[in-house]
Amino acid sequence: MKLRRLSGMAILTAVLLVLFALGPQARAEYPTLYWGSTGWYVSQVQWRLASWGYYDGPVDGIFGDGTWRAVQTFQWKNGLAVDGIVGPATWEALGFPVTPAAPTVSRGYVSDRDAITLLARLIMGEAADEPFEGKVAVGAVVLNRVRNASFPHTIAGVIFQPGAFESVSNGQIWRPLTSEAIRAAELALSGWDPSGGALFFWNPAKPVSPWIWTRPIIARIGHHVFAL
Repeated sequence: MKLRRLSGMAILTAVLLVLFALGPQARAEYPTLYWGSTGWYVSQVQWRLASWGYYDGPVDGIFGDGTWRAVQTFQWKNGLAVDGIVGPATWEALGFPVTPAAPTVSRGYVSDRDAITLLARLIMGEAADEPFEGKVAVGAVVLNRVRNASFPHTIAGVIFQPGAFESVSNGQIWRPLTSEAIRAAELALSGWDPSGGALFFWNPAKPVSPWIWTRPIIARIGHHVFAL
């Protein structure tokens, strides 16, 4: 019995030594994603593929047919094994580090560089010609929706919710970013909300759904009105 215990301890010690010798990538890697996977990591893949023109479906964190086909196309274009599975080689080709930092969650959203960039893209698409305060307010509306039970609970989910934003439908969300849009996104993520907690915004000079006018307006900034 004593010999077995020593043998088991020796094996465990050897395994730990190998893990530490291989470095952090052996201990913590991005998960392997495949058809049926769900969650934050899938959203990251979808957003990256969408930003590079491989994917045009919803960024909903669900690895379905559209995501699978987009991954295969990306793999084929980048000389990878075309299996539709996001493993280490595909993660690396997508531009993600081997060992990701765990997402920092603050007040219901993921706070990282990708979140800032995606929010800035929505701001550019919806409020490129608005004053700076109006840009921040548009970003704040997205974050207010993230925290509201009636909307998706991620920035990507809110932005790419079908029919939610005109700039997603017409492609304006992919226009070149400006430093002002990025700064507006950063300030919205830091907690500044010029909209006063609004969940909706629109330009009264443009045709909109009659339903939107049933929402109580609480602020007006630039060409947009903001409502609950």
